[in-house]
Amino acid sequence: MADSHGMRKFHFLIAVLVVALDRLSKYLVAQKIILHDSINVLPGFFHLTHVENRGAAFGLFSDSPSEWKIAVLILFSLVALVVVSTLLWKNSHVMSTTGFGLALILGGAVGNLWDRLLDGHVVDFLDFSVGGYHWPAFNVADSAIVIGALLLVAEILVAKPLDEKKPASRPETAKRSA
Repeated sequence: MADSHGMRKFHFLIAVLVVALDRLSKYLVAQKIILHDSINVLPGFFHLTHVENRGAAFGLFSDSPSEWKIAVLILFSLVALVVVSTLLWKNSHVMSTTGFGLALILGGAVGNLWDRLLDGHVVDFLDFSVGGYHWPAFNVADSAIVIGALLLVAEILVAKPLDEKKPASRPETAKRSA
């Protein structure tokens, strides 16, 4: 039982580290880069651009005039936090891809929720372009959520079917119980 508590602490530590890295990176961007300004890191590919996202991930719904938008995003985030925390609590007895993925999602969700609650927007700054295609700016919390979700999908895709996981029943055991 002590081992499951150790794993839970480890998973929640991962989430706390994601929140800390997210908060620090957003603070530095807000302090060092003027809003809508950009620092060219890798020409034609990667910029640090200070953007305030009032919508969901990758700017979805940011142009929505609804006065309820922030409240709905906060409510959705709170529900997601409860679901992810519950899943993490139930699945954190061993080190696994599932636990690690859920920990990343939890940390990312808390990081972005923190911004929405305090400021009504999320600071985004990781800005990538390839050729003529420009990806919407995002942040450390968004990255953790996406990586966590990809880990969960990979776990599902490579998981053995339930029948393969069951140990084969022994015929003598079945005969004794009859």
